[in-house]
Amino acid sequence: MTESAPLRFDIVTLFPDFFASPLQSGLLGKALARNIAAVHLTNPRDFTTDKHNRVDDEPYGGGVGMLMKPEPIFAAVESLPQLPRREVILLTPQGEPMAQPLLQTLAANYDQLVLICGHYEGVDERVLHLVTREVSLGDFVLTCGEIPALALLNGVIRLRPGTVAKADSLKYESFEAGLLDYPQYTRPAVFRDWAVPEILRSGNHAAIEQWRHEQQCQRTAARRPDLYAQWLQQSTPE
Repeated sequence: MTESAPLRFDIVTLFPDFFASPLQSGLLGKALARNIAAVHLTNPRDFTTDKHNRVDDEPYGGGVGMLMKPEPIFAAVESLPQLPRREVILLTPQGEPMAQPLLQTLAANYDQLVLICGHYEGVDERVLHLVTREVSLGDFVLTCGEIPALALLNGVIRLRPGTVAKADSLKYESFEAGLLDYPQYTRPAVFRDWAVPEILRSGNHAAIEQWRHEQQCQRTAARRPDLYAQWLQQSTPE
């Protein structure tokens, strides 16, 4: 059985140093060392043509702040190799929410993910002619696109075969079945008068599975009623 080619990430960023430590740490660092994925950093500033290396300018029509210019971004993206199954992603608050099904799709169906990290007040609208997907980390605004880019990169790589030692553990996480994760405990059995539920120490695996499912439903209904309503709808036969 031949090993699959590494998933290639090309991150277009004004701050390549932002990724230095995360790319060397934990499971992410190990996955890159094992060639499960490969990350390449490209700085749009290297593609500027003026003496000041400007990557931003004032918006037409006025307004507060600056916009990233299109020319350096286009030049940076067009300098990259193009693999057969490629997605060019702009990290922006206006994109689709970053959720587990999206990460699963990206992990399973692409050879190359190009991540464009925005700055200032965003990017010139014409950059969208390069983009095949817009993704948001959530309904809030950050100082840079590197933070959601790192979150996406981490979430995708951990789903690639070989990153997580126990692949089955990926099946029992929050969101995998449309529900939040169940409560989990480890030793000691009693800590500051808080005891591990007796059923988890019973050895009755069928009862434990039932308890865990009930806890998932209760926790999701209490904490994420939106997810619970969606799960109920999908679980109800037509």
